[in-house]
Amino acid sequence: MDTWMSEEMLDDPEASLTLAERTYLQLREDIITVQLAPGTILKENDVMRRLDVGRTPVREAFLRLQRDGFVDVNARRGTFVSRIDISDLTAIYEARARIESWATRLAAERLREPERREAGELIEALKALSLPSELDALLALDRRIHRFIYRCAKNRYLFDTLDHYHNLSLRILHVAMRRFPELSPELDKVVQEQILMLEAVCRGDADTAERIALHHVLSFEQEVRKVI
Repeated sequence: MDTWMSEEMLDDPEASLTLAERTYLQLREDIITVQLAPGTILKENDVMRRLDVGRTPVREAFLRLQRDGFVDVNARRGTFVSRIDISDLTAIYEARARIESWATRLAAERLREPERREAGELIEALKALSLPSELDALLALDRRIHRFIYRCAKNRYLFDTLDHYHNLSLRILHVAMRRFPELSPELDKVVQEQILMLEAVCRGDADTAERIALHHVLSFEQEVRKVI
């Protein structure tokens, strides 16, 4: 199953996912949120017990995670969570910046009325955040907002590409925010930018939405680089 369908079904608790898909998504989430830290050895039997699944779903999940860059497989050491190379930061954000800003432009041009109401709900959720105490809530909301934009662009290939890059950058972000608390004050700027971006998308202002999205991606990468 492709990422587009997996992500859409993941938002629906009643969705019919295979065991392999559920195993993949759960392990990926644990890696992104650093519950499975870089360098952690992944043993099939341990994962089978923890997730209550058989060997085949675990092996299929490992293959997908390896393809996505979340795990490495070494013939001698086994399977382990891939380490984060800081050089990946620039490469990932460089790739995201132009593609994501273009997707935001498309979202502003293609937004439908039900999606406009959804954007309004996201804006209210952003305004209700209490920072920096609600860091995890912000990261979860940030993910919802990015996926909302990707979905509103109405291009499944763009969605797949951007969701993958965002997952990789979100993992780096989780690590950075925990190692460098001084990044927390910048979260207020992130919230304000996202509000302005969503408002621009809602009124169909593609130029402004694209410009804010580009700045949003590049500026936070620069802030992370200042402290690492």
